[in-house]
Amino acid sequence: MEETHQLVAVRLDKRAEIARRGVDPYGTHFETDGSIAQVRDRFGEGVPLRAAGRITAHRDMGKSHFLDLSDSTGRIQIYLNKKAFEPEQWDIFQLLDLGDFLGVAGEGFVTKTGEHTIKAASFAVLGKTIRPLPDKWHGLADTESRYRQRYLDLIANPDSRPPFMQRIQIVREIRRFLDEREFLEVETPMMQAVAGGAAAQPFVTHHKALDLPLYLRIAPELYLKRLLVAGYTKVFELNRNFRNEGISRRHNPEFTMLEAYWAYADFDQMAQLVEELICHLAETLHGSLTLEHKDDEGAIRRTIDLSRPWKRARYADLIEQASPGWHELDLEARRTQLREAKIEFSPEMEAHELTQQLFEKAIEEKQINPLFVTHLPKELVPLAKQNAADPDLVDVYELIINGQEISPGYSELNDPVAQRERLEAQAGAEVQKIDEDFLTALEHGMPSAGGIGIGIDRLVMLLTGAESIRDVIFFPLQRPQG
Repeated sequence: MEETHQLVAVRLDKRAEIARRGVDPYGTHFETDGSIAQVRDRFGEGVPLRAAGRITAHRDMGKSHFLDLSDSTGRIQIYLNKKAFEPEQWDIFQLLDLGDFLGVAGEGFVTKTGEHTIKAASFAVLGKTIRPLPDKWHGLADTESRYRQRYLDLIANPDSRPPFMQRIQIVREIRRFLDEREFLEVETPMMQAVAGGAAAQPFVTHHKALDLPLYLRIAPELYLKRLLVAGYTKVFELNRNFRNEGISRRHNPEFTMLEAYWAYADFDQMAQLVEELICHLAETLHGSLTLEHKDDEGAIRRTIDLSRPWKRARYADLIEQASPGWHELDLEARRTQLREAKIEFSPEMEAHELTQQLFEKAIEEKQINPLFVTHLPKELVPLAKQNAADPDLVDVYELIINGQEISPGYSELNDPVAQRERLEAQAGAEVQKIDEDFLTALEHGMPSAGGIGIGIDRLVMLLTGAESIRDVIFFPLQRPQG
């Protein structure tokens, strides 16, 4: 720690000296030929080039210096010779450190070792660092520090970058995929008077001017359905949800969700849409429908086969396979079986909730390749349409891949009378939690429709092989230090 304080003091002195010499240590506008990768693409011997980035390496050879300038797209070597600069300029250069931001203008040449290099004719200081960066050879080793100071993780640990670039590519491709199928991207409120669309604990806030309690949304569903009422036939939203619940390798309180609704479609068509989308993403990202998840040493720990068509199975049939005779058991017998299987449950859980505990532990967590689980009990999905042949079931799917739910999809319930009954049953004594405005909208008429949700963070984990949700979120929630 003392060494860091000393280095900070030295850099503060350099910052002051740069300013004393009439140069802004934090620079101003500097015209470049684009990102480092774009500059490399333009490279040619004798071609004028302008690049800017962070100094990530410096090799001092006396009158000649070689630097690496880097950004998120890569690095390029810079050559500076003392003879090419006025003494005042060279004095400024001598005050630079690893980590500083620099702009250079010059022309391309190839070194004896074949390295594409810019021979600098001029440079501009664009940002002086005060704190030293982590040693690039050892990186930022502490896991909590990597998440808390992601900016340092991305500088020092090159292996942490690809999942984020892939995430950006995935989100861009999702938008393109849906746009080609004429879905309209919309935005709905993230602060809501009633937290609806899912069963989850909301974050509570307050609007001073209206003296109104509000909730950060747990799902956009009820507002997107209002747009179906309004006559839009294909809509989607790709944005944040907030749930005031636990943190784990698969859960972050703030997460990204895709929800899409398609008028006159059903859950079966939505399943086809999701299957096409995820396969398209895998082929775009990897050129293959085989996903190989590797450990830190590069050994394959799991292979996931996305080859189509994906398997489908009814919820009740899967439960029967996992625990023959389960549906004939009374409440106490189900509890006994769960205890014997060491599956946790709460004493107040009802029969369908106990069944769901069995499903999650005995079926979901063991399913690696894609599986559409269909026709769930209506108590589990209060916003889905009842099955015509069996009113105790709803026409839904849950897509399971790699031991976790990736996407639910429904034939949406559009009967306002049935919807009120379901929401009242779910709310129990807390009827104030029912979104009356949504029910009023349904009473004005909503078409039959299919809907889907996809957790983007989990989807990125699946497609990149990340083991923790914190490895695919730039800035996951952390407890404050101190």
